[in-house]
Amino acid sequence: MPEASKDEREGELLELLAQAKVLARRYRQLTGRPLGITGEIAEYEAVRLLKLELAPVREAGYDAIERLHGGGEKKIQIKGRCILPGGSKNPTIGRIDLQQPFDSVLLVVLDENFDATVIYESTKDAVTRELEAEGSRARNERGSLQLNRFRRCGVERWATP
Repeated sequence: MPEASKDEREGELLELLAQAKVLARRYRQLTGRPLGITGEIAEYEAVRLLKLELAPVREAGYDAIERLHGGGEKKIQIKGRCILPGGSKNPTIGRIDLQQPFDSVLLVVLDENFDATVIYESTKDAVTRELEAEGSRARNERGSLQLNRFRRCGVERWATP
């Protein structure tokens, strides 16, 4: 059996992702709890929308690679956050481990249907300054930033047209 082409694999992944989104929405409706696939959906959405390459599975510190003009590459950590209607407008995003190798962090904001609405990017230096700023145990000890703080230290990389 011949190996599937890149376009065929991408089409299959898009279909699988659509099914996973339906399953995750239904699970949340039935239980009131998340299914726990936000990170995977965020990674795929970032890769698809920004034309990145997924890093090898379980690569410490980063989830994707961006090929730069001139031959270099940027190692990117990807975080995802699903914003529900009536939920917090300034939720905390997942832990950013500054000890790991990466160049920047992407935050993929998803709506209640797990569709990307906006993607922010911040450099490792900017994230480090925010995480090490005085005043918050969550930031200083746990490596967690709130959405608004991440937006302040980053730039909008993509938004829903």
